[in-house]
Amino acid sequence: MRNRTNIFAAFLLLFLANATNLTVEISAFAQDNSAAKGDQSDAIKDDDAAEAVASESGEMPTTADEITSEAEPVYEIAPDGRRILPSPTSGLGLPLIDTSIDATKRAYGAYQRGFYLTAMDLALSRAQLGDPAAQTLVGELFSEGLGVSRNLKEAAFWYGQAAQGGDSSAQFKYAIMLLEGKYVERDAVKAREMMGKAADAGNAFAQFNHAQALLAEHPGALGIKRALPYFEKAAAKGVADAQYALAQIYMNSLGIDAEKRAQAREWMRSAARNNYDTAQLDLAIWLIDGKGGDKDYEEGFRWMEIAANRGNVVAQNRLGILYVNAIGTRPDPIEAAKWHILSKRAGYNDPELDDFYQGLTEEEQKQALDRANKFSRR
Repeated sequence: MRNRTNIFAAFLLLFLANATNLTVEISAFAQDNSAAKGDQSDAIKDDDAAEAVASESGEMPTTADEITSEAEPVYEIAPDGRRILPSPTSGLGLPLIDTSIDATKRAYGAYQRGFYLTAMDLALSRAQLGDPAAQTLVGELFSEGLGVSRNLKEAAFWYGQAAQGGDSSAQFKYAIMLLEGKYVERDAVKAREMMGKAADAGNAFAQFNHAQALLAEHPGALGIKRALPYFEKAAAKGVADAQYALAQIYMNSLGIDAEKRAQAREWMRSAARNNYDTAQLDLAIWLIDGKGGDKDYEEGFRWMEIAANRGNVVAQNRLGILYVNAIGTRPDPIEAAKWHILSKRAGYNDPELDDFYQGLTEEEQKQALDRANKFSRR
């Protein structure tokens, strides 16, 4: 499981603080939260953004009913657990050799079962006839190197064809290629147009990225007003980054009604349960500080521990502080020192924890160092 974007998290907090003339209240415990979250990935999100796995707590996501009532999955799961391109039809049970069944449907059925050569054979003939769904599948097979040699130029061609034909998955993927200027000529204007079309067609990843673009293009309340519906739709479909953004906007923006503001913590919890480590850190801080609801030190400690174990450097530092001060847990100087060592190795400086560590006995320091080394070797 890889760590998630923190560039967007920092951008969003800065946008809310500056563009809306809002003073975001951050407790002493939460200071430096955005500034030291690491260089974990690009702000443009791909299919990994919706990797929805329950957290180590074993709890499942709980979100606002009025938004999630129409939620749809943003990807499909094959019987062997692979995440696969959404099919225009349910193809897992289709007989692959029954020619009375549409070839594109059979192609997706083969793809979903892992029969990539068959999928390419069935999809390519339909793609050449102009079928957008088949063109998207051919692009995906070339993009991932499934059944064929990986060829991103070919993938770009077929995504472009499918995008022109109105396939929202292809529009999203082609828009990313246009933004990056990889395997196609860079065209930010066309990318923006394509992303907007995919977002309006219901593609969850496009909705999240389009919302980001609207925030950047329209500073202030106008940007939030235009972006918010897209964040809400993407969040309802399980995109953790959108859930995190929605939580921050609901909590920190001016003009948000009380009913939505009351949902902010649950959206943060949803993002945390979807393994977004920045949300896990922020949820822990909210729970400990009583932001968005009652204080809950024990749950706050659990989420901080999850984020720290997943490698979030700020969470590692904060977990050390929790152990020192017995917040949500029993005091444990050796565990506190262990997490201090790990965060300090990653470049996070904390003079107060430095002093705490120097006050330990030589044996305690040795035990802490051993635990930190064992953690690093995992």
